[in-house]
Amino acid sequence: MGCCHADFALVEASDRGFTLGMPTFTFGSGVLAEAGDNARELALKRVVLFTDRRLAASEHVAKVKASLAAADVDTIVYDEITIEPTDVSLQRAAQFAREAKVDGYVSVGGGSVMDTCKAANLYATYPAEFMTYVNAPIGGGQRPPGPVKPHIACPTTSGTGSEATGIAIFTLASLNAKTGIISRRLIPTVALIDPDVTATLPANVVASTGFDCMSHALESITARAWPRRQNPAKGVARPVSQGANIFSDALAAQALDAVGKYLVRAVGDATDSEARTEMMYAALLAGIAFNAAGCHLPHGLSYAVSGLTKDWHVAGYPEGKTLVPHGMAVVLNNPSVWRHTAPAHPERHLHCARSLGADTRGATPNDAGEVLAARVIELMKVTGMPNGLAALGFGETEIDALATGAEPQYRVIKNAPVDIGRDEIKSLFAAALRYW
Repeated sequence: MGCCHADFALVEASDRGFTLGMPTFTFGSGVLAEAGDNARELALKRVVLFTDRRLAASEHVAKVKASLAAADVDTIVYDEITIEPTDVSLQRAAQFAREAKVDGYVSVGGGSVMDTCKAANLYATYPAEFMTYVNAPIGGGQRPPGPVKPHIACPTTSGTGSEATGIAIFTLASLNAKTGIISRRLIPTVALIDPDVTATLPANVVASTGFDCMSHALESITARAWPRRQNPAKGVARPVSQGANIFSDALAAQALDAVGKYLVRAVGDATDSEARTEMMYAALLAGIAFNAAGCHLPHGLSYAVSGLTKDWHVAGYPEGKTLVPHGMAVVLNNPSVWRHTAPAHPERHLHCARSLGADTRGATPNDAGEVLAARVIELMKVTGMPNGLAALGFGETEIDALATGAEPQYRVIKNAPVDIGRDEIKSLFAAALRYW
């Protein structure tokens, strides 16, 4: 992405470097069976395996448990995971982890499972009042005082990228909005990414997690450049996510290329192993990218959408409660954001559109936002995403409440390439009500 390297020119008072973190990872068919070897290498004798109730009886969990047993690793299963976790569910998991007295962790599941495992590991290792480690300004924002215990992450969905990040996202009941805990200490020690797991994923799950992957990559490339970070902390005080950088640009662009080519195929045909494998790899690339660069407005706005939606259900997700899949909440805010942020860095937005498969021939810098938004909308239509926030029951009268829910998402909103205040947030939500 040579055209945009000038964005990383150092300025007065900027940080002089960026720090990158990622797990040791293995990608390939059948690698879940290597969990035991990795546990043995980490000298683990007793672990808690985090999963959810649906997966607990699956062949994926069975394969990991068999591998751990063959390595003489004592395994306790915790499957009381809440899909789209809450502060309450994280605290329950942490209490279980403390009482289990293990020397390591294994997670088998989607982002909710892996994020819950990260949080449980942290609070069991360094017990504290819950808000201590939660992102500021919502929580105390304190860094973990030391390393947590080893964590082997085994993702079973193709989009969250949680296997590669130091981020744990949850819904805080008191705000009725999502927030998170972020630390380089939370990055899993080992990630085993086995594309075979995607063969059993419902189409709606592939679509939602695929759009999460897409947005991770788009937000990584369009984030505020790392030398322009508003808080130029250095050394070990550098945040996990530091803004767009040369490394994250490259990985994110490759992830977007895969999404543009394979997302529709992966959603449409569960037997298309090529498409589903490529989406699994794209999720890993985008996870590493956004862990380094950080997300911004689409994610920051999505947290309020998830918290305030009522009576919404999607096939393929747990029944019995309102739940907006995370990737769906994120993509519904995408087009309005790109139309707003493109004037700040039109070349980057056009680069994203090209990587995602849009025809940008003849497009000018003034067209960048519309070209990128149109490509995202095209993918939304083909994969059956809702037509904007109105489809979830939001209207003009809810804009103010949405803005109130999004404003505390300081960590991500301030990573946007343009300065954003309450008025801009309200305008973005209003523009996201309907797209076609």
